[in-house]
Amino acid sequence: MSTTTSRWIDLDGADNVRDLGGLPTVDGRAVQPRRLIRADSLQTLSAADVRNLVDDLDVRSVADLRSSVEVDAEGPGPLTREPQVAIHHLSLFPEAGLNTDAVADDDEDDAPVVLPWQSRDAEISQEERHRDAAGFYLRYLLDRPDSILDALRLIARTDGATVVHCAAGKDRTGVVVAFALAEVGVEREAIVADYVLSAERTAATLRRISARRTYKADINEDVDVDRHKPRPDTMRRVFAAMDEQHGGIPAWLRAHGWSDADAAALRERLLG
Repeated sequence: MSTTTSRWIDLDGADNVRDLGGLPTVDGRAVQPRRLIRADSLQTLSAADVRNLVDDLDVRSVADLRSSVEVDAEGPGPLTREPQVAIHHLSLFPEAGLNTDAVADDDEDDAPVVLPWQSRDAEISQEERHRDAAGFYLRYLLDRPDSILDALRLIARTDGATVVHCAAGKDRTGVVVAFALAEVGVEREAIVADYVLSAERTAATLRRISARRTYKADINEDVDVDRHKPRPDTMRRVFAAMDEQHGGIPAWLRAHGWSDADAAALRERLLG
């Protein structure tokens, strides 16, 4: 398996996992290792993986960005049984009873799971969704600004490392991680490069999650892997939209309740 960065964390039960330590800031500092880790699904971690994350990498919290539909369909993962780790479910999609209709799967064990992006955007083709991924990402900001801020506060106030993950560790995870890194002043192109790095693990990640009932109807065996790979222009368009519409990511955060104390805590946690 190709690894172009030492930040990769190789696990038995997950493929797209890496430490954000070492990313440079515009003022000459760097993100510290074992503070922020990004990942794909943690559902099939081995016992050795859990010990690596908890004992060796000091993971103490998890920001699980999956929707409640995904969490319910997948069931408890290995880290939920680890007393040293706090799991926080912070969906980036509207949830039932919040500001949208319920999204639920069928009661039959073998019935396909209806995922939020399938029902909400049924009128948008897969091809259009992949072509306009930046617009899809910006929708997270409209739907769940609370989850984005809660995830950043979790990172800032965890005494140890925080893992941010979704299913593939690419889209939802990519947005939350990008916002955290931008807020502490990581160089924009370094954030873009880290986002694109998931392309190295896209094939392996899709193979793993497509084998599970939750995602098999969304990702079939003949999926075009290249269409799912992250591209630099996608994250650059997100940054450009944030600049044009909100005056940048830090300004957007503050407009949604992010405080100077939050900013100082995140900076201290990631850079201190």
